[in-house]
Amino acid sequence: MSSEHMQIGEVAARTELSLRTIRHYEETGLVIPSARSQGGFRLYTESDVARLMVVRRMKPLGFTLDQMRDLLQAIDCLDAAEPPAPEESEELLERVRAYERAATARVADLRVQLERAEDFAATLRGRLERSAPAAT
Repeated sequence: MSSEHMQIGEVAARTELSLRTIRHYEETGLVIPSARSQGGFRLYTESDVARLMVVRRMKPLGFTLDQMRDLLQAIDCLDAAEPPAPEESEELLERVRAYERAATARVADLRVQLERAEDFAATLRGRLERSAPAAT
């Protein structure tokens, strides 16, 4: 095995994704191992890990598998050895911009939810402190 390739266990540790999740992303076409060992083991490159990290970061923001696939396809086209035509490049960049805007909006929504959750936890703490028996 080449030193530039990693087996799925190492990829799982680096991405903090389970083996099952990585295999699921392969089945759905999001991330395909770059190679297979002679024994049939999946082999991944740094590029594959980067793709998995994009997916991992999109998931908690509520993006669908189709949206993940669409963004990865746009990125692949923009990063291709032969650059796309200028008009196609602009369309791809606009797709990426749209995902950036959506991610920013979802992060803002999550911040509001987190603030509410923190307020709730503080309310419960206050309630418990008021109800605790006085120390003797």
